[in-house]
Amino acid sequence: MKIVALDTFPINPGDLHWDAVSALGACALFDRTAPDEVYERAKNAEIILTNKVPLTGSLMTQLPLLTYIGVMATGYNIVDVQAARERGIVVTNVPSYSTMSVAQLVFALILELTHHTAAHSLSVHEGIWCAGRDFSYSVAPLAELAGCTMGIVGYGAIGKAVAGIASAFGMNVLVATRTPFASATSVRCVDLETVFRESDVLSLHCPLTPATAGLVNDIRLSMMKRNAFIINTSRGPIVDEQALAHALNTGCIAGAGIDVLSSEPPHPQNPLLTAKNCIITPHVGWATFAARARLIGVVAENIAAFLNGAPQNVVS
Repeated sequence: MKIVALDTFPINPGDLHWDAVSALGACALFDRTAPDEVYERAKNAEIILTNKVPLTGSLMTQLPLLTYIGVMATGYNIVDVQAARERGIVVTNVPSYSTMSVAQLVFALILELTHHTAAHSLSVHEGIWCAGRDFSYSVAPLAELAGCTMGIVGYGAIGKAVAGIASAFGMNVLVATRTPFASATSVRCVDLETVFRESDVLSLHCPLTPATAGLVNDIRLSMMKRNAFIINTSRGPIVDEQALAHALNTGCIAGAGIDVLSSEPPHPQNPLLTAKNCIITPHVGWATFAARARLIGVVAENIAAFLNGAPQNVVS
């Protein structure tokens, strides 16, 4: 069985190993694969593993040996799943491996927005505290989360994890989801407009679909409180970046914490790169050591299940 992994470096920059995958067949691992290199590397593969390298229907027609595509991520929009289905190619993903890591980053971003930890530390290292006349000072207003309202758009595994952490902080939790529910907990299910209007912090956890692309636009941003923060750790195109930058620069909302952008790496002219009070991290919510180790483990389990005739985590 010939296994080709097209883009392994983000998952394992050198602190993990691929032994569980290599044990399942002749394995070729590539740190990165450019678009014009995909066919040459994949032409003899029966199994292809990809994280962000697109696999199109036209490419699949050139790969007669291909029987299985393993997406080394939860989102699988980089694969033409319909084309794979038509050709009898099984496509799998890795759900839930990074749930707690992403939820942790959500609150890292929120806490940075509310306590400005990096700015305070920088000011101390610059000597401001040493030169001060008081035992304490702040470089920006500080905010307490207890009693505030956390709005969550999308209520899958990550949304639920974020809700649990928000509740532990003493926040009130509102959820907007495609499948409304009755909850016995303090979590309240409401419509999308209510979440935008009432949230002090709004966190996005919905998949990227035609219905959610541009979900955060100028109209919905105008509904938000002027002291509200918006957090996006889901997919960049869910947010109209120009509209968000305008909302930040004009004070329509107070700040944003962003881990994903519409283009990754971003274009230097992306408006969020220069927007006011906008924290941007380079799509690292999923990338803790523990999460990446789980990811590789499930990738291997998915391949083994396929080879045993009982594929799991199938999306095609």
